[in-house]
Amino acid sequence: MNVSKVDGLLAEMRAAMVTAQGGGVAKAGEAAAGGAGKVDFASVLKSSLDGVAQAQNQATTLQNAFVMGDDKVSLSDTMIAMQKANISLQATVQVRNKVVAAYNDIMNMQV
Repeated sequence: MNVSKVDGLLAEMRAAMVTAQGGGVAKAGEAAAGGAGKVDFASVLKSSLDGVAQAQNQATTLQNAFVMGDDKVSLSDTMIAMQKANISLQATVQVRNKVVAAYNDIMNMQV
């Protein structure tokens, strides 16, 4: 197993943690404020969903290549890609559940 790929995975996980805690959003907002304007929620949501789709497509491609017997694709790389895609999908589903719950709470408030 290639150690550099594991280090890269750990770096991605740490970056996702910083983003989830709000650090990455503030930096992205600062960069956008200096440039074109504020960060748009729709664009952030679209880029997140595109990232999930890309991870799933990459995992599927690696899985198909491994099943077909490609010597360039290892089992560990395939499993890591599949787990990354699974985790990103689960995170997306949890965010969706939180948004739906917040919407329901707001709709049930009495004015």
